[in-house]
Amino acid sequence: MDLAVVGGGAAAVALLDALADPTATPRSAPGTIRVFEPSPHLWRGRPYGPDLDVVRVNVPPGISSIRHGDTGHYADWLGERAADHIDPLLGLPVVPRALYGEYLTHTAEKAVAALAEQGWDVEVVAVRVTGADRRGSRLALRTADGQEYVATHVVLCVGTGSPPDPYGLTGTPGHIADPYPLAAALDRVPARSDVAVIGSGLTAVDVVVALASRGHEGRISLLSRTGVLPYVWQRPVARRPRHLTAEGVAELHAAHGTVTLDALTDLLRAELADRHGDFEALGEELRTTTTTDPVHRLRQQLDAVDDPRVGRRVLQSAAHAVGPYAWRLLPESDRARLRRHLRTAAAVASPMVPVNASVLMRLLDAGRLTIAPGDVRRTLRAEAPGTVINAVNPPAQSIPAGARDLVASLADTGLGTLHPAGGLLPADPRVHVVGDLAAGGSFIAASIPGVAAQASRTAQALHAAQALRTPLS
Repeated sequence: MDLAVVGGGAAAVALLDALADPTATPRSAPGTIRVFEPSPHLWRGRPYGPDLDVVRVNVPPGISSIRHGDTGHYADWLGERAADHIDPLLGLPVVPRALYGEYLTHTAEKAVAALAEQGWDVEVVAVRVTGADRRGSRLALRTADGQEYVATHVVLCVGTGSPPDPYGLTGTPGHIADPYPLAAALDRVPARSDVAVIGSGLTAVDVVVALASRGHEGRISLLSRTGVLPYVWQRPVARRPRHLTAEGVAELHAAHGTVTLDALTDLLRAELADRHGDFEALGEELRTTTTTDPVHRLRQQLDAVDDPRVGRRVLQSAAHAVGPYAWRLLPESDRARLRRHLRTAAAVASPMVPVNASVLMRLLDAGRLTIAPGDVRRTLRAEAPGTVINAVNPPAQSIPAGARDLVASLADTGLGTLHPAGGLLPADPRVHVVGDLAAGGSFIAASIPGVAAQASRTAQALHAAQALRTPLS
């Protein structure tokens, strides 16, 4: 096997770690693995490169493991360092993203060493892949420096899409098109300037917290159509679910040949009943997400970090552990129902950590931060802030700018198909996609558990294909 891995971020780390698993069966005969990554932040990708310490991982350690099936892998690596990064309200470590990048780097280096011991030749090629084509029984990859590399299999691990510019502000004075890394972006922001942040999701939260940490003295406005902030993580409750699980979803599928949103709702209802939860109260909270005053809701959720009610905890856990699997089984009509509630679903599934929520609450109470839902263009014209920071997240399954040429080439040559809902669907058994670009994924960007699960399945498929000597026609 000559494997080409396009992209060297978290998805590639998960894939290499899964390929190196000595217990995996079947095992393929070792060959060559080339990882193509042009950026200077190998294994970290865009989200986990060097940055300010207040730019934190927004999820607890239990759902941060890059190794599928080993929820303690990350926590074990973190070890005693966890004590230096405890969120006092959450009671769990919330580490800088750069430190999580060290974890990814450590995992990748261990995987590369293990693969080398098994006989694999692993090489990192620091150049962008621009195209692909067939070369007889193999695939040929073209790179930006004019070289060509031949492979038996290709796995795209290119990460998430690029930040969109929905208001056409690129190139205007004072506009920051991409806030990351915040350490560099905020160097361009005068300390007393008024700042408009477009968006109100986790990226917008990062921007506000980073501005506060650097002593910014001007006013900050969060501008978005809805003004909906991410929910706030609650202290976890140590109990495994019994109903709303991957096994429960698989049983539904086996019994009925399909999985509906109503059936998943019944599993959630059964889970809450089993744990003395209030299904109706959870439903009301979800229904009013986009209509409740965001400042009032933030204050309520900060006060509820220790609330014993389990409804939101169960739903958030299921979104990461069960959501990606269940999504693939839902009929399109039910997927459309969920897409209509994208803002609420994203706020629930991607909460902010309490330490960041506390910073926002302090700034809101002091009158330094405002949340302005409505017409963003009109607000920008009326306020004319000195700095405008784009914190709009790319939609799920969007194509990163650096991968557009390659994805277009795969589609043109029939090796892949662009899915109407976004992403790339492989049209050849030698092509695989791991991460957010994978077509058919959830309407919410892939989480670390979802990426790790995809990587595990892909590693199994690669081993099996080589072990069975699948014809490469």
